[in-house]
Amino acid sequence: SWCILFSHPADYTPVCTTELGKCVELEPEFKKRGVKMIALSCDDVPSHEGWSKDIIEYVKCSSDKLPYPIISDKSRDLAVKLGMVDPAEKDNAGLPLTCRAVFIIGPDKKLKLSMLYPATTGRNFAEILRVIDSLQLTMNKKVATPEGWQQGGKCMVLPSIPQEGIEKVFPKGVTVQPVPSGKAYLRFTPQPE
Repeated sequence: SWCILFSHPADYTPVCTTELGKCVELEPEFKKRGVKMIALSCDDVPSHEGWSKDIIEYVKCSSDKLPYPIISDKSRDLAVKLGMVDPAEKDNAGLPLTCRAVFIIGPDKKLKLSMLYPATTGRNFAEILRVIDSLQLTMNKKVATPEGWQQGGKCMVLPSIPQEGIEKVFPKGVTVQPVPSGKAYLRFTPQPE
């Protein structure tokens, strides 16, 4: 299955609360895509347990627990190994906090995407779902997704696909966008099923 691992700087902080709350709301969407969710921070398990009640209240969830686990990495061993620490952000003891990292891991157990956000900027989990949709589509189809692509939108034919016999690969057709160079590299096709 797919997995998303996301870290946050600290429990009981405003931006992190909104982010993990959004993950509670979007959990059915991640599940629909076969994506397991797991969070990580440098706080301890009792802190996670207390804070999770605030997150659940913030999003007015009917459950009494989060639909995903939070790894407690007080020693920061895992965060350091994965490159998830932010040397500029420190806790009261002067130890570096985890940054807002996002790792998407495919069913082949390989990293498909990594993103790092500064502590002051919340992540857009709707965008992360869009990226997962693209990764899952392009893993098995000979297309790429253009800027702003949404599920069901036009896709781009990979440059490695020759023009000869293209109608067999893309029976719904291919449209070439003319450009001043005269090169036929902007090839669009309806999203394959």
